[in-house]
Formats: sequence, structure tokens, C-alpha cells
Amino acid sequence: MGLFEKKYCSICGEQIGFLGNRKLEDGNMCKNCSAKLSPWFTGRRKTTVEDIRRQLSYRESNASALVNFTPTEVIEGKMKVFLDDVNRRFAVTRSKDLKNNPDLVKYSQVKDVTCEIKEDKEEIFQTVDGKKTSYVPPKYEYEYTFRVTIDVDSPWFDEISFDVDEGDKIDILNGEAYQRAVYIVRYLQHKLLPEKYPDPGTFTVQPGGGDDIVIPEDVWVCECGSVNRSPFCPECGRPRPAAVWYCPECGTENHSKFCVKCGTKRPE
Repeated sequence: MGLFEKKYCSICGEQIGFLGNRKLEDGNMCKNCSAKLSPWFTGRRKTTVEDIRRQLSYRESNASALVNFTPTEVIEGKMKVFLDDVNRRFAVTRSKDLKNNPDLVKYSQVKDVTCEIKEDKEEIFQTVDGKKTSYVPPKYEYEYTFRVTIDVDSPWFDEISFDVDEGDKIDILNGEAYQRAVYIVRYLQHKLLPEKYPDPGTFTVQPGGGDDIVIPEDVWVCECGSVNRSPFCPECGRPRPAAVWYCPECGTENHSKFCVKCGTKRPE
């Protein structure tokens, strides 16, 4: 097939315009048909024409189901989570009116809910004698992105992943933003996986305190809820807790430099 030979959509049959082709495993697809697919769908190039047709049929059924979708509550934010506790199904979308046909997912399809806090840092420099130099020790500006991922059992996509903060990133890891991110993942866990998370409990977790919240290792959460990386909490003055380690000799959990049971020194 020549480079400039006309291509036709294997789904709708319409001619595909220049740069408008969406390659499939065994055919081509126009951008109009592509726009009708699930926003969470990936792996188009390895998908057959028949599977695309099946998904588009599902998307039409999904649009019809949305007519009778009545959320019992909505988690607001850049991405909105619409929850229907009566019929036990939900949708995640940027739209306020659901007109962009977001996928309706049953609570029973959810396998897990996690939250990852991604960190980007940029060094701050000072000017000395007209030259840009590093501080000693170096200083940095930090930005964080809070991302919730819902693993689902669906033939069309494996996960729904979205940022929960209002902007793309926040300038500092403040307690409010962190607590909001943790609240959302804990709340969704309780709603979507009640058999695994019967009670949301407290929404504060320590760094490394579980597989569902992944945050930078040097960040710690104070008992008062402030999230920071300094030796002392800027809100209440509490000192940063010592890292937990387990004695290689007796297995005792410790926070101090020496084991409280047998006196073994903490491994470096």
C-alpha cells in the first residue's frame, strides 16, 4: 500500500483524512470512531477490528445506562467521582453533566484502590559575586502529584487512573492536600471494597506504612496531621520519629540506635 494511497475506516467505512488514521492490529480506524472509545482504553494497535466493534457496541449500551444513572454522592475535584450506592456503580470524569459518556463500573468489578504521590524537585541557587552557586546544604523546590488508581476487572480496560488535586501539581506537600488525597483513596476503598476495608478509620498513614499509599521516603506525617520533611513538625514542634528497624539477632522492633531487648546496634 502506497504512502499516499487512500485509507478507509474499517469500522464506519469513511475515508480517513491526512494524519487521521488510528492503526489497529488488522485494520484502520478514523479519529471519529476512536473518540467514541473508552477514555481508559489502551493498546489500540494490538486490538482487532472485531474487538473495536464490540467495544463500540458496549459504549452505546453504556450511554443508554447513563440516562438512568443517579449518583447518590459526588467527590469533587479536577476529576469527579460519581457514586451510586443504591445500584453499586460509579463513574470517573471531568464532566459535570456526564454527557461525555464516562464508563459505568460496578463496585464488584473493583480489585484494588491505591494512591501514589509523585515528587519532582528543582534545586534553588543563590547568586554570589555575580555567579550562580548552590546553597550548603542544597535547597530545593518541590512539586507533588497525587494519583489514585482503581484496578478493575473489565474487558475494555484494566485501570482508572487520575490526579486528585485541583491543579496538575502543588508547590508544597502540605497537610491539606495530602490528607485530601489519602481521604479519597481510603473513602473509595471503603465504598468499592467494603469486604476488604469495612471501616475507613483514620485517614493518616506513615511513609512506607502500606502498599496502598506510596509517598516519598523522606516525608513524614506528624501526629497532628502536618506533612513535612523537617526534623521537627512546623505546626506542633514534635520531633520526627526515628525509623523503625528490626533487630537481626532477636527480631525486636526498635526506634532507638540500640535494640531495647538485647542491645544489638542498629545496622547501618
